Amino acid sequence: MLKRLIAITVLPLGACALGPSAAVDTGLGTSPLIGPPHESLLPTVNIAPVQTPSAEFTPTAASGFVATKFAAGLSHPRWLYTLPNGDVLVAESDAPQAHDKGSGLFGWLRKKVMKRAGAGVPSPDRIVLLRDAQGTGTAQMQTVFLSHLHSPFGMALIGRYLYVADTDALLRFNYAPGAATIDGPATKVADLPAGPINHHWTKNIIADRSGKHLYITVGSNSNAGENGIAAEEGRARILEFDVQSRTLRPYATGLRNPNGLAWQPQSGALWTAVNERDDLGNNLVPDYMTAVRDGAFYGFPYSYWGQHVDTRVTPQRPALVATAIAPDYGLGNHTASLGLVFYDGDLFPPHYRGGAFIGQHGSWNRKPRTGYKVVFVPFANGKPAGLPEDFLTGFLTPDGRAVGRPVGVALDKRGALLVADDVGNAVWRVAPR
Repeated sequence: MLKRLIAITVLPLGACALGPSAAVDTGLGTSPLIGPPHESLLPTVNIAPVQTPSAEFTPTAASGFVATKFAAGLSHPRWLYTLPNGDVLVAESDAPQAHDKGSGLFGWLRKKVMKRAGAGVPSPDRIVLLRDAQGTGTAQMQTVFLSHLHSPFGMALIGRYLYVADTDALLRFNYAPGAATIDGPATKVADLPAGPINHHWTKNIIADRSGKHLYITVGSNSNAGENGIAAEEGRARILEFDVQSRTLRPYATGLRNPNGLAWQPQSGALWTAVNERDDLGNNLVPDYMTAVRDGAFYGFPYSYWGQHVDTRVTPQRPALVATAIAPDYGLGNHTASLGLVFYDGDLFPPHYRGGAFIGQHGSWNRKPRTGYKVVFVPFANGKPAGLPEDFLTGFLTPDGRAVGRPVGVALDKRGALLVADDVGNAVWRVAPR
């Protein structure tokens, strides 16, 4: 706490790049370098302050592709979901008002940093429907689909029911195919972990192929247990929800902040994108994606990348750490990898079939900055088969300002990639040129 108090006392939030720098990002691929931790008196703070993009701004797509604006004028769009008829739902959302209360000086600093980085705005608390009825690659209709929610994030359709994950509850709505709005009431089918701290507030959901289960992400209540182990009860995990009985059970635990959820087309396995902990140096700990094993423990808060012990966390549980599983693939240190979708369409070249697109929201505490882009990871036989490839970039200006920050990713009905940008307040569409 003394270190953090000093940092807050001397740290001007407008300043950048305090702390040491790293020449390269070593946290990529199936065997990232997990070196020794480096704690410093002052935490590295290297914020990319937001800048409103010009009307002409367009991010840069990979060779052979072009990015166009599918929708503009949104309000903090975070997550995307494509309905069977091609309509695209956008969760406009931010942290709930009761957020990080009682989390001390570090929580206060993080709020200030996130506000400068474009977060911390009042949550719109709604879902917007985008419709491209003419097939032009641009939404002609943009209308409020659901309102009066509570920091909504994940969405999933099962039969005639649309499920929405608020920050504190799983809701169910009656849905009629082709409807442009839902006026009927919500049915709360489950409470989700929240409370006054609710450090990682986003809750994503995905349905299995049978429609009998939903899988729900729940992030941790701290960076690395600094709010006490009791505050992590029921957190840092993926839950399985039985649709018929409305019961919840832990599916996998020890996942600090899982966000993206997707089914890998070849293996059929559930994969997740996870944000790892901070304040151990520029090159620790890699954010990652991994296939999720039923009953597995992935280390948080006691260890990271398998059984590398985080000595900041006390008391330790060595017997539990001995069971910790290392993730499958590093996505870079502090990249804030959030969105995840596997490519199962036919519009893109064969290289992309079965591979993963990841929306990287971007670092706030690494020098040099990393993320602020969408990357692609090729897969072969259901497993990663190469290093990440830049797919959509250009969200950072030459002087280090953020004119966009990718979050959720999805495929539209024709197989193009959609990207939610919560700084540019737009949804981008990337398709072959």
